[in-house]
Amino acid sequence: MPNSSAPQTTPKGERAEALPSNLRRLRLEAQLTLDRLGALSGVSRAMISKIERGASVPTATVLGKLAAALQVSLSQLLGGFHARQPRLHGRERQAVYHDPASGFERRSLSPLFEDGAVDLAFNVLPPGKSVEFPPHHAGVEEFLVVHEGALTVVIDGRRFDVAAGDTLFFPSDCVHEFRNEGGEPAVFYIVINDRTRR
Repeated sequence: MPNSSAPQTTPKGERAEALPSNLRRLRLEAQLTLDRLGALSGVSRAMISKIERGASVPTATVLGKLAAALQVSLSQLLGGFHARQPRLHGRERQAVYHDPASGFERRSLSPLFEDGAVDLAFNVLPPGKSVEFPPHHAGVEEFLVVHEGALTVVIDGRRFDVAAGDTLFFPSDCVHEFRNEGGEPAVFYIVINDRTRR
């Protein structure tokens, strides 16, 4: 299980380095103190402060807790917004997050729009690893498709075995965990749809 005391790494990609300033901006926009965000997320005040200063990169679980408390997507924490116009979102511009505990990698494929409700992410989970995310706010749902390997998804205690080519839909306002119980990386895409942003 990922934990915030694991060795820390630096996210890669054009705007992944925006995490510290994005977290601080979103916290202040929500009029939350470090202590209040800590209470809402279950993440310590000290850890939030380290993330905002760029002194630490959170595990996927911690990042998920902060996003849930702020009612934003992981991509909104990691990247920046763009104008709604035709845009080539080249690989070098995609924010990439590496979980220091599990080796889970998440690449934000879609540019973010201020009024956007849909987020597309490419994910890789190494063999024998798992990553757990806390509930998103009500109205957020996910569409997952496994491209390579196989993935076990546990949604609020219910297990789904998703093979390459299979898709899984689930409301994500509950605890959800991704497990790779196979011997090769699980490569999968997720489309996150936030119906509250419409």
